[in-house]
Amino acid sequence: MVIGMRKASLGTLFLTVFLDLLGFGLVVPFLPRVARSHGGSDFVAALLMATFSSMQFVFIPLWGRLSDRVGRRPVLLWSMAASAVGMTMLGMARSLPMLFLARGWSGIATANISVAQAYIADVTAPETRARGMGIIGIGFGLGFIIGPFVGGELGRFEALGQEGTLAALAAATLSVLNVILASFTLPESLLPEGRGPRSRRPIWDIAALTQVARLPGLSVLLAITFFVMFWFSGLETTFSLFAHDAFDMSIAQTGRVFAFVGMVGVIVQSLFIDRLTRQLGEVRMLRMGLLFMAIGFALDGISIAVGEWFVVLASGSIGCGNALYSPTVASYASRQAGADSQGLALGVIQSTTALARVMGPLIGGISYEIIGFRGPCFLGALGIIVMLIVSSRLVPLRPGSVVAVRSLVGSAA
Repeated sequence: MVIGMRKASLGTLFLTVFLDLLGFGLVVPFLPRVARSHGGSDFVAALLMATFSSMQFVFIPLWGRLSDRVGRRPVLLWSMAASAVGMTMLGMARSLPMLFLARGWSGIATANISVAQAYIADVTAPETRARGMGIIGIGFGLGFIIGPFVGGELGRFEALGQEGTLAALAAATLSVLNVILASFTLPESLLPEGRGPRSRRPIWDIAALTQVARLPGLSVLLAITFFVMFWFSGLETTFSLFAHDAFDMSIAQTGRVFAFVGMVGVIVQSLFIDRLTRQLGEVRMLRMGLLFMAIGFALDGISIAVGEWFVVLASGSIGCGNALYSPTVASYASRQAGADSQGLALGVIQSTTALARVMGPLIGGISYEIIGFRGPCFLGALGIIVMLIVSSRLVPLRPGSVVAVRSLVGSAA
């Protein structure tokens, strides 16, 4: 039952999603180094990052189903409070087991994306739903841009004898404030008569995957989506180690590089994406994005022999490529699926990227430990070049199909 768009509720949802991604991005500059400081290998540091994503992968559908039975508000409030606990645990962790426990708990707590989407569906009319769903994309994008920057800047300062503690406790404080705000501004969206054990697809539904893969061009798109995120998350996970080992970058400098990648994406999507899509079309835009990303990965590997400034150039190329690639995937998928299957197709793509985020960091950590600094860079460049070749199998877009609404900011997620 649609109860009308409530600005306070949607604003609180935006803040919830933003803080979730802020917490995810905030730890990227320092968490692998903290794992090392407790005796963890490079692979263990990558496994620590993958633990968060794996818990999200498992619990996203579980929290969605629970919210169908008990309502959206209690699940969202619990996730906010649990996020505060998880970040506090991370800030206080002084051993590898405690770090893993903290990241696993935070992954469970922030697996609330399906509940946020369901809340928006509850409170918006069909004609305004796309705009409502857009707040999730904006929250994701801004959280990923601001999170690494804040984490890097706060990571410069030791608190309680460890780097990263101050950043984690700051994120916990923001989550507590979010709980307090939501307690007053987030009404229940699902009326009692609308509750029950609804049928909800799991995050990895083989039947849904098969159905989407049969649509023209989408089996190829799913393969591209998985492997691009696979290699992207592998490099993302190990970049903090790379920056420190190759250039002795501080945590703050590493966070600024991540923020730069996000800002390049914002500029490209805000100023150029519409014009380029009209001129080139989705398929060529996607290939251009893959090319820029592959170049950026390779430049990262070469930067060791050139200098630290080359890392900035590489990061700009990755940010530009990602900004061209990410919205194009959603647009292509929705146009090929048609109005009757758009939601299903986009949901399967989300599941595919979630699985890649679990597996990619593990391979990234192994390659970094065995091959060295350049492993994730050059392997990722090669993997994305292969996907660029595979993209030649994408079929032309259906004539007269509906163009998907793009979000303000995109990430490879």
